[in-house]
Amino acid sequence: MTDPQQAPAVDAHYEYIIIGSGSGNSIPSPELDEASIALVEKGVFGGTCLNVGCIPTKMYVYAADRALAARDSSHLNIETDYRGADWPAIVDRVFTHRIDPIAAGGEAYRRGSETPNIDVYDQHATFVGPKTIRTGQGPTEKIISGDTIIIATGSRPYIPSTIAKSGVPYRTNEDIMRLAKQPESIVIVGGGYIAMEFAHVFEALGTKVTVVNRSPLMRTLDPDLSVRFNELVSERFDARIGHLVTGATGDANGVRLTLDDGTVVEAETLLVATGRIPNGDQMNLEAAGIETHGDGRIRVDEYGRTSVEGVWALGDVSSPYMLKHVANAENRVVHHNIAHPEDLRPLPHEHVPSAVFTHPQIATVGMTEEEARTAGHDVTVKVQNYGDVAYGWAMEDTTGIVKLIADRDTGKLLGAHYMGPQAATLIQQMITVMAFDLDVRDVATKQYWIHPALPEVTENALLGLEFND
Repeated sequence: MTDPQQAPAVDAHYEYIIIGSGSGNSIPSPELDEASIALVEKGVFGGTCLNVGCIPTKMYVYAADRALAARDSSHLNIETDYRGADWPAIVDRVFTHRIDPIAAGGEAYRRGSETPNIDVYDQHATFVGPKTIRTGQGPTEKIISGDTIIIATGSRPYIPSTIAKSGVPYRTNEDIMRLAKQPESIVIVGGGYIAMEFAHVFEALGTKVTVVNRSPLMRTLDPDLSVRFNELVSERFDARIGHLVTGATGDANGVRLTLDDGTVVEAETLLVATGRIPNGDQMNLEAAGIETHGDGRIRVDEYGRTSVEGVWALGDVSSPYMLKHVANAENRVVHHNIAHPEDLRPLPHEHVPSAVFTHPQIATVGMTEEEARTAGHDVTVKVQNYGDVAYGWAMEDTTGIVKLIADRDTGKLLGAHYMGPQAATLIQQMITVMAFDLDVRDVATKQYWIHPALPEVTENALLGLEFND
């Protein structure tokens, strides 16, 4: 830890310092209108989700969904045709007309007269001592300190060393959506949710897609979903599963990857989507005495407090769940805990759902079947096909499934796993069931299920569970 006697002079002191303008930007609230606040953001205002993550990607995904549907509707006995995408117009619509104005407006608001108690710093923040931060370097350097500090600096793409050291040009989620033109071919390294969403986007819009991953795609899913998913996507992509990249060459005109079996993959563009790492390692946390986990996440207790009194952390930089809805929920809890130290609330890490907006769409909450059995539950399981309910007939769906896992004795839902159209919407009922600890026997029979709407796939899955009483 830095010797306090050698700490640099402080230019400004604040009651609150918030580092990161994603979910952290929600910390300032009317009850803090009289408090002095510093908001530090080295990148684009609004964080990952707004600028390079959840929101713009779903705008691309929605276009891809429509393109894929238009490309082939013969199973519905109609002839439709996909004639290609105006990629520059998509980029313009998403960013010029939506995302960029929102980000700029958010920053302007924080810098404006409506929040006079907030100072915005747009330089990188590093700790130089306990509760003391340096922003910027050289002539832009400012040293600020705070009574309470909230770290919400998020995460960044992880780049494998083989690619990072090769010097080959590559893209990540942070810049792939702003390409000047749609590539004719792309190789995607990775097999998680980011890789699979972009694989769907580019393939649906007409790009030839190759996916390279060392393990099965979406490997953390319940096997009933992951096995089926891998079979389905192999029909759309050139999937090189079980392989590592051992070499990479290329320039602005294209890339060439050598795999561990000696084969070579070539494409116009390389997208690296091999996971994300928390940004705490860029902040000189040691100088402030802030402890981290082995994986780089800032260590917080159940209430969001770091190892240093008065310093809190939330979101990707500290959370075990790198999901925007989790960061937002943690933000609400940390906001409450700072204001009410006598009534601390735990971070909301129960029944965390997730969705992958690929094709088919995927959504999950709770345990897999294996996890439920390992936890000692006497489980009952039902796998329900979309195609076995009336709306599934209307869609002529042959691939969608719902898998529910419950406890035979208590009727409590342990896990819900959806893969198919509207999965991220359909699962919301099961999230509610788990959050309010409802007995699925009652859920199945004590409410109406509109016929022939798609939620009947959930109803039938619930009715298919078997219990001991």
